[in-house]
Amino acid sequence: MNKSFITNFIAFCLVLVGYFLPQPILLTIGLFAFSGALTNWLAVHMLFEKVPGLYGSGVIPARFEEFKAAIKTMMMEQFFTDENIDKFLSGGEGVQPNLHLEPVIEKVDLSPAFDRLIEVIMQSSFGGMLGMFGGQEALTPLKDPFITSMKSSLIEMSHQPEFIELLKTEIEQPEVLSDIKSKVDSIIDKRLSELTPQLVKQIVQEMIKKHLGWLVVWGGVFGGIIGWLSTLLSF
Repeated sequence: MNKSFITNFIAFCLVLVGYFLPQPILLTIGLFAFSGALTNWLAVHMLFEKVPGLYGSGVIPARFEEFKAAIKTMMMEQFFTDENIDKFLSGGEGVQPNLHLEPVIEKVDLSPAFDRLIEVIMQSSFGGMLGMFGGQEALTPLKDPFITSMKSSLIEMSHQPEFIELLKTEIEQPEVLSDIKSKVDSIIDKRLSELTPQLVKQIVQEMIKKHLGWLVVWGGVFGGIIGWLSTLLSF
């Protein structure tokens, strides 16, 4: 069910009913509700799509390189620190035939990656517009879906044969600590280079449209209430 479409459709129907009956109260409520819902829908849409004449639209594709850099920094600073690699190499029984990184990934706190994404959005020119509709708090419901999707992607990447073979081979070589970090850094760069702005946009857009659909609904509801109050005050 597309909550945004239904909300805008209901509001537009109120406008038509109020205009043709005519019913001034319904017309005003419908206009305010349609305005609130449409504006909120446009705000969500502008996160992903460049709208001609609207400065700051398309912020996520425009900041794509910053998003990739934040992912790389998070992985290198949380997964492949000197301490973590040293603990891995001193396992006592040597390297196991199969490396399972899922438990490690599940325990890693990906909140900084989400916070960085929010920071990028709020520091852009779009942040001021988003502030009219709840600001940073409006994006809070996306945190858990974002972290779940990111962990799933990282687990999938850890299953790649190239990734596993690299770890198995390199830990047997001298000066493994610096060498592993260098090679992992290179692999991460290569994998991230395979990401396209369109792919990242689709992943984030699907989550946001699913969980921010209520932003449009409540925009229509509060717009209708304001329209109703303005009608009462005009008498």
